[in-house]
Amino acid sequence: MNLDEAQRKKVTEWIQQGLKLSDIQNRLLSELGITMKYIEVRLLVDDLKLIPKDPEPPRPSPLNNTPSPAPAEASSPAPPSEVDPLAPEAAAAPGSISVQVDHLAKPGAVVSGKVTFSDGKKAEWYFDQTGRLGLVPEVPGYRPIASDLQQFQTALDVELRKMGF
Repeated sequence: MNLDEAQRKKVTEWIQQGLKLSDIQNRLLSELGITMKYIEVRLLVDDLKLIPKDPEPPRPSPLNNTPSPAPAEASSPAPPSEVDPLAPEAAAAPGSISVQVDHLAKPGAVVSGKVTFSDGKKAEWYFDQTGRLGLVPEVPGYRPIASDLQQFQTALDVELRKMGF
């Protein structure tokens, strides 16, 4: 379908605003009364030599989002979410999370290993072929506390990055 210059400028503005192709398709219909299939919108954007912006996924990082402790709290020990997993003492400190990666992954897993939580309970973890993280505790029904899970994920990320994952 051919669009006039004003309509092309509208589409260009929408792309610059970061709208997805499906949003542009909806706006073409609602604002300009033009019905287009999704593939036609894709081809239109390509013909206009525009590149849709990929939205940046939010990447929460406990290391960047941790507030600095107030002076009164400076003498108290840091909560588990504020422990730096890159520090060597983080893995050796009592009550902290320790993560090990298996040299040979379990069958059906891309990578696997073991974790010991701050309360001393142990579990096996794995990533399957679809990228899902699985956790199998030694004690059936055990659920680690949220701060332990957060610290585990951070420590696991550090270990896997060391290995090139």
